[in-house]
Amino acid sequence: MARIETGKKQKTCFLKVKCSGCGNEQIIFSAAATPIKCLACNQPLAKTGASRITPIAKVVKELW
Repeated sequence: MARIETGKKQKTCFLKVKCSGCGNEQIIFSAAATPIKCLACNQPLAKTGASRITPIAKVVKELW
């Protein structure tokens, strides 16, 4: 089945981020409700805002 384009931009997505402490890459949700930490070294990767996160780590790729 083909995807129908409505002209609206999607508000949320998944982000692949790279930890600056250990270099671990993990996928996080752009509208998470809790602060996100690295699974390997426990360093913060993103902090929460009103409705979206603010990435602290380098964003490698946006996954729609």
